[in-house]
Amino acid sequence: MTLNNSYSEEKSIDDYGILSIMYHRFEENKYPSTNIKLEDFKSHINLISEKKYTFISHSQFEKFIKEKNLEKKILLTIDDGFLSFYENAWPILKEKKIPFIIFINTETIGSSGYMDWSQIKEISQFNFVHIGNHSHSHGYLADKSDKEIEKDLKTSINIFKDKLNHQTKFFAYPFGEYKTSYIEIVKKLGFEYGFGQHSGVMDKSKNKFELPRFPINEKYGQEKRFKTILNTIPFPYSRIEPEEKYLNPKNNPPNVRVSFFEDGPDYKKITCYSNEENKWRKSKIKFTDRNKLDIVLDGKFTTERGRINCSLRENSGEWRWLGIQFVISNL
Repeated sequence: MTLNNSYSEEKSIDDYGILSIMYHRFEENKYPSTNIKLEDFKSHINLISEKKYTFISHSQFEKFIKEKNLEKKILLTIDDGFLSFYENAWPILKEKKIPFIIFINTETIGSSGYMDWSQIKEISQFNFVHIGNHSHSHGYLADKSDKEIEKDLKTSINIFKDKLNHQTKFFAYPFGEYKTSYIEIVKKLGFEYGFGQHSGVMDKSKNKFELPRFPINEKYGQEKRFKTILNTIPFPYSRIEPEEKYLNPKNNPPNVRVSFFEDGPDYKKITCYSNEENKWRKSKIKFTDRNKLDIVLDGKFTTERGRINCSLRENSGEWRWLGIQFVISNL
């Protein structure tokens, strides 16, 4: 399901979209894959301010995702509720009143290295803070049965109601992993937005239960790389096949096709990279029509998550960016 069924791209960039950046740990340097150094985080905030991009709240997001954005919007998201967020990043965000969504998995609250309920309640009192749902167990739920997934999510919803008297429309898939039946459960339980960890910029053409975010860590949080991320804009599309992002030996590698809108940028300038066989490489691509792109994979995805990233540079210097993530069955 997409938020609309059409998209018109004019010669000039008429939609800068909503760029969501995602953090986990702050100044926990023994976890470089999920950590950001505090000085780098401060640099990111300053870079966004210097470019005069607007940080938006969860309520503003619901408005701006339905329309074209003539100026870039930034949705700041934090996953997992680590104590290092509360100790290191929260004072900065609180002082500057920068809005954000923090996605909490309820099972680990109060355990070593995580925020406790009193700290979560404290930050939730500020109107620029929203507490989103990140499941109960933070497990590899895509490998679970539908019954197990629903039980896990219901547990987290009930705990949210009990501890915070709070129900949220916003859900973030642990590890950014999902499958079609998982998405249907998220919808069924009353969520209206589902966030992954595939890179890209949100616009009104995106499926609201497969929303992209740029994960930031020590490697991808360095200033040069972060400036590149800030220079990305939406890559609108009408459909990505296969719809099912959960792969087993029978459908791995997948036959990937992206259908773009007919009236769009010069699609021939697209380049794609993928990590099949655990090796990042430039992907083979072919157009079956002007706006239908087939991404031909040389081998199976062999890691936990298979990724494809496609980009197209506009004459203005901005990069259109489209990320696709697949989940590889562990069963």
